[in-house]
Amino acid sequence: MTTEGVKTTTPATAPGAARPTGKRGVVGRLSWGLADQAASSMTNFAVGIYVARELGVSAFGVFSLAWLTYGVVLNVARGLATDPLVVRFSGVPNAPWRAAAARATGAALAVGATLGAVCLLVGLGLGGRVGPAFACLGVALPALLLQDAWRFAFFAAGTGKKAFTNDLVQGVMLVPAMVVAARVGTVAAFLLAWGASAAVAAAYGCLQSGLRPRVTRARGWLREQRDLGSRYLVENVSLSGAGQLRAYGLGAIAGVGAVGAVRGAELLLGPFLALLMGLSLVTVAEAARVLRQAPQRLGRFCLLLGGGQAAAALLWGAALLLMPDRAGELVLGDVWHSASQLIVPATLGVAGAGLGSGAAAGLRALAAARRSLRCQLFASACYLGGGLGGAAAAGTVGSAWGVAAATACGSALWWLQLRSALRERPRRPEMSDPIPEVRTP
Repeated sequence: MTTEGVKTTTPATAPGAARPTGKRGVVGRLSWGLADQAASSMTNFAVGIYVARELGVSAFGVFSLAWLTYGVVLNVARGLATDPLVVRFSGVPNAPWRAAAARATGAALAVGATLGAVCLLVGLGLGGRVGPAFACLGVALPALLLQDAWRFAFFAAGTGKKAFTNDLVQGVMLVPAMVVAARVGTVAAFLLAWGASAAVAAAYGCLQSGLRPRVTRARGWLREQRDLGSRYLVENVSLSGAGQLRAYGLGAIAGVGAVGAVRGAELLLGPFLALLMGLSLVTVAEAARVLRQAPQRLGRFCLLLGGGQAAAALLWGAALLLMPDRAGELVLGDVWHSASQLIVPATLGVAGAGLGSGAAAGLRALAAARRSLRCQLFASACYLGGGLGGAAAAGTVGSAWGVAAATACGSALWWLQLRSALRERPRRPEMSDPIPEVRTP
């Protein structure tokens, strides 16, 4: 990893830099991560359920395309702005965290404004059913990305309670916005309602932190973090981009209703996906703390993390299989019948992703960006190939099974790479040093 222009901060030279790393501190931070993601996922879940129930399968497919596009843009912002913040500024003193957080959130806002303008122009050019949805997504993107950036900044500081409160504010504000959107009755209206609630929460994040996003310093942040940010950008976008291409390909092969069915299955797994995503907010920061304090425990920490998530996914999938049709129809309406056929492969796919996420957290804590990039590119290629190949062979169900097989292959590579990185570390003196921290004026 390139370390020009960085300094190394150790616990000895930065008193009070790290928060408590005992079991109570770890459990507390993980608990706030779960609580925060529960609040965030309930917000997103509510939007998806409203669209599925109110507008039907076809409109839900349009919404899913916009949703997946948001996922791509979100991962661009995270890779460039907030992932380096979490890796390099978790558990550091308050002053460098404040300076870094202001610049990282400014970078996220700049990404949102730039790519939001692109989505707006594309939407205006497309027209039809899809165009208005993409145009409204473009309007909402700056607020959505800034709100997400505050969450990562708070977890880097070890103050997950603030992230939870911020998501709770967004959820509360979403209620009246959704009521108005339901009266309009279009996908575009629901996307604008979602963006409006995020705007309020993003503004509240400024009050919570006492910081303003430094958009004018975004370029400097991106330049200083390019050794990690460029690789995390490719890594993140390859995953979300593969999902986007799979959705487009599935829509072309099996119709837009198939995209809605896949999204419906994801909604059924929503509570567990909330667990997976909630932990992902804090696992990299927590793994970085473990690496600083007790590096010999990193492998075990990652194994417990990944294994626990995989087991939880399988239990949730088993519960879904026992769900009566009436309950499923109550949740998803007409989408239930097509989504229920995908429960088994979707569950196995999520279990594989959960297992691999433990190794991914370890590689990021080690700042082994080359290894994690290699893993993610391989996993994304498998995901796209399995999803589209399965769709060509057996439609929507075949696509789901192809993705499940691809996820298992990707998870195996993540763990092989983590094992190699852990074995290599003692033989490389420079890897025994703490994670480099970029100077932030």
